[in-house]
Amino acid sequence: MVRQLKMADVITIQTLHASGYSNREIARLTGVHRDTVARYLAAGGSEPAKPDHRVLPGPANACEPFREQIISRLEAGLSGTRIYQDLRDEHGFQGSYSSVRRFIQVLQKSTPVPFRRIEVLPGEEAQIDFGTAAPVLRNGKARRPWMFRIVLSHSRKAYSEAVWRQSTECFIACLENAFHYFGGSPKHLVIDNLKAVVAKADWYDPEIHPKLQSFAQHYGSVFLATRPYTPRHKGKIESGVKYAKNNALKGRVFDSLEHQNDFLLSWESKIADTRLHGTTKQQVGQQFERSERAALRPLPRDRFPFFHEARRSVHRDGYVEVDKAFYSAPPEYVGRRLWVRWDARLVRIYDDRWNQLVVHAKTEPGRFRTAPKHIPQQKVSAVERGTDALLRQVAAIGPHCRQWAEATTQARGVEAVRVLVGLKALAGKHSAEALNQACEVALAHGAYRLRAIRQLLKREATQRQQQFAFLEHHPIIRPLSDYSLASLHAFRKERNYERQSS
Repeated sequence: MVRQLKMADVITIQTLHASGYSNREIARLTGVHRDTVARYLAAGGSEPAKPDHRVLPGPANACEPFREQIISRLEAGLSGTRIYQDLRDEHGFQGSYSSVRRFIQVLQKSTPVPFRRIEVLPGEEAQIDFGTAAPVLRNGKARRPWMFRIVLSHSRKAYSEAVWRQSTECFIACLENAFHYFGGSPKHLVIDNLKAVVAKADWYDPEIHPKLQSFAQHYGSVFLATRPYTPRHKGKIESGVKYAKNNALKGRVFDSLEHQNDFLLSWESKIADTRLHGTTKQQVGQQFERSERAALRPLPRDRFPFFHEARRSVHRDGYVEVDKAFYSAPPEYVGRRLWVRWDARLVRIYDDRWNQLVVHAKTEPGRFRTAPKHIPQQKVSAVERGTDALLRQVAAIGPHCRQWAEATTQARGVEAVRVLVGLKALAGKHSAEALNQACEVALAHGAYRLRAIRQLLKREATQRQQQFAFLEHHPIIRPLSDYSLASLHAFRKERNYERQSS
């Protein structure tokens, strides 16, 4: 079965390849087969197609032509299964795994395999580990902190720092201080399976904490974890920690962590750098200045943007909680857990493959941050859509409505949003002609309140009356002849007579 690489391995392979390492060197450093390295690089980091490997049977002595390859892999600490796989894939070996296993047993009985001392080029590697530091008095009681130590593998130049915890945050802070102390960063960092760095120990596939991967990318380095319970794979730092404990800290007690770190910094420059190293036969400080300082990678302009990191659930309302504040996530992730990174300024939300989903500005506890694209369309109110959308909808009623809406927006600003919503609602109760006429009158008088539009519409409704046809003949209507001049004189005489009689 073809091995499936995790995202951390793919990032490591790509970083090493970008640093100029060959596929063979990447395979040696990461423990990933050279063909697998080539396939992932050719696929651009995505999962490559699975090749078809077939194993053909062979004779029992088929391993003899591959003696040197088998011995070199035994010296590198590879297992019989891994050696068989490499022979099969790289050299076309057609024998069986049993024949390889028997051949290894014969070799190990006849000749003990010596340990292999590996020396590296300047600036290529640094080894890192923790050890116990000197006691520190706190409130009259002695408490023993941890000592972080890093050693450059070529010159043996080192940096030490005492810390109270072996947390990921402390590890990043110490490592960054070391890079600035050296004036640069090495290409890769050899570690054992520290809990601060490795989430799950595995020789073939260790899981590096995502925060450490981001840190390594920031400084152009790569973390390489050693085989569990094999301290000889990082012998330089094992010896370096022992040397610092015995020479610098043994028998000493400090009154604060700061004083111990000041002492360690002075001891590194006055004692550790001036010693003649037993293996290199060179003075450590001079060797570093002469050959390794210039080979280190230059430091980036800014320090690593330190952040906190955790997994958070997306609640039913579509928000994740960070430091007692709430930040929106895409609605399709409701009920799922996402990765969140935050610092003093920003909150970033990622999916399980570390694709960035959204970036929010940090806010105060109890406040909400909402990205507009995270609100479902059916949940967006007319007010939230803004004036542009409302002006387009009002313009469909008529030209005078559009002119009055634009003038109201300019005159009243953000308050006009709800006014336009109200004008749009009036379109459902009154005709477009009546609304246009009311808006025309209101615009002429500079009236930019919805109350004015309502009053104009009401006045128009009261003034409209049903028109009746004029009737010339009706039983209750007297003829015009009754209103002639002679009739008028007769009527006046009659009235005068009544007055005189009375």
